[in-house]
Amino acid sequence: MGLLGVAMKSLPVGTAYAVWVGIGMVGAAVLGILLFDEPANASRIISLLMIVAGIIGLKLSTPG
Repeated sequence: MGLLGVAMKSLPVGTAYAVWVGIGMVGAAVLGILLFDEPANASRIISLLMIVAGIIGLKLSTPG
């Protein structure tokens, strides 16, 4: 949570929170695949890549 506060000093709240949640979602899914042998099919990987693309898009489109 401390790092979210630091991020909100230079990013709007909506963007900072969306990036925070996106990183958490992708991290949880990747750890599930790596540590708990959850399926890593093509649609799941593509969905994770779309989340990462959205995070990058939000960061790049935010002025500042």
